[in-house]
Amino acid sequence: MKSAPVIAIDGPAGSGKSTVARKLAQRLSLRYLDSGAMYRAATWKVLRDGVDLNDEAALAAVVENMRVELLESAAGVVVLADGIDISKAIREPELTARVKYLARMPAVRKGVGAWQRKFGENGGIVAEGRDMTTVIFQDADVKFYLDASVETRARRRFDELQGCGQDVDLDELQREISERDRSDCERETAPLRRAHDAVYVDTTGLTIEDVVNILIAAVEARTG
Repeated sequence: MKSAPVIAIDGPAGSGKSTVARKLAQRLSLRYLDSGAMYRAATWKVLRDGVDLNDEAALAAVVENMRVELLESAAGVVVLADGIDISKAIREPELTARVKYLARMPAVRKGVGAWQRKFGENGGIVAEGRDMTTVIFQDADVKFYLDASVETRARRRFDELQGCGQDVDLDELQREISERDRSDCERETAPLRRAHDAVYVDTTGLTIEDVVNILIAAVEARTG
């Protein structure tokens, strides 16, 4: 493999891209970019500061004036906002429900996109999200689009949340994921779509290790 590649992964909620990207980065000794954590960090900041979630200019100003860091640790990625560890806080359901307000704002996406490009400017990363292959890293060395059935994605999220001690309803999760799909695909700025040069991987029925091995084979074939 050539030095410092950029590997970009997109896909809908629950397709396994976060877990797969993290493990792929570990296997290839690359850094992992959790793009969603950056949007969550921005959301945490605006909620803490009481910023109007419909005021695009105010939201963009928050993004422009805050500092977000993603640090590797044995327990996973540590997310810092202006030096404060918010790794757990950004996973709370109340915050998760509000990330969409920022994600749909073009000015906010521009600011967060700048953070993401800065993170990957020297290569050597595995970046996952919903516009990594189509907007942020259009020239990535290898691109993937991970997908799975709505039922599979809802079950994965259900198991994940139950494992964290949260009481959740599977049917409600499936409705939420379907709505997230619609919102992601229909938004005007950077809608979720498969890049023409992305390798498509349907993860339904596959284990995480199965998917990681498929991706590694593709990376090796393309980067040699």
